[in-house]
Amino acid sequence: MKVLKNTILLCTILTVSAFSAQKKDICRYTKTETGYLMVFRQGDDVIAGIENLAKNENIPFASFTGIGFASEVTFGFYDFDAKKFNPKTFNKVEMGSLTGSIAWNEKGPSIHVHGVATDNRFNAYGGHILSLHVGTGSMEIYVTVNDQKLERKIEQPLNANVLQLNCQK
Repeated sequence: MKVLKNTILLCTILTVSAFSAQKKDICRYTKTETGYLMVFRQGDDVIAGIENLAKNENIPFASFTGIGFASEVTFGFYDFDAKKFNPKTFNKVEMGSLTGSIAWNEKGPSIHVHGVATDNRFNAYGGHILSLHVGTGSMEIYVTVNDQKLERKIEQPLNANVLQLNCQK
């Protein structure tokens, strides 16, 4: 009986390891004429993936759009009085729309993303996205790169992270 349990445990570990290794080897983005096309798969952290793209490809500034399935999305509504996001998480939804931008701050890439998610009853939820993980299926992100580097800085008194423009006269 103990041998059988150990064999089952070993098979489970090998299967999970093989799946994890296979998942890491899957290409997540490719260069296009105007930027990049990203395709995320089940379990992927979309915001972390976009941050990695920005770092790896040294993207100065970009906008992006996307669609796909989410196992979990957390929206945040900014409370200007409390100066913080009030989060709400939804599970097993379809992202009907994602839109955002990639800029930089003192810590590295700064991703700002909003979206609309629908559930299986076609109820829609939307706003600022704090976290997003891919569900069954995939998620496609279309990134359009701009060659001018832009940054975000915290502006007071709202304590909000605001995109800074480089206006030339």
